[in-house]
Amino acid sequence: MEKFKELKELIATAEAEATAFYDKSNKAAGTRLRNAMQKTKVLAQEIRAEVTAKKNDK
Repeated sequence: MEKFKELKELIATAEAEATAFYDKSNKAAGTRLRNAMQKTKVLAQEIRAEVTAKKNDK
């Protein structure tokens, strides 16, 4: 559950960067958004693996 909370926090941070990029045309925010999206992808994959492992243990 800890990784899920971390994912939620990461999404909240990415939302601020997305707003800056899309609404204010801040190119640096676009770079930070891309970085956050990559971290989101990695973290989501880790959560998927964790869920699968826990599901298969039973």
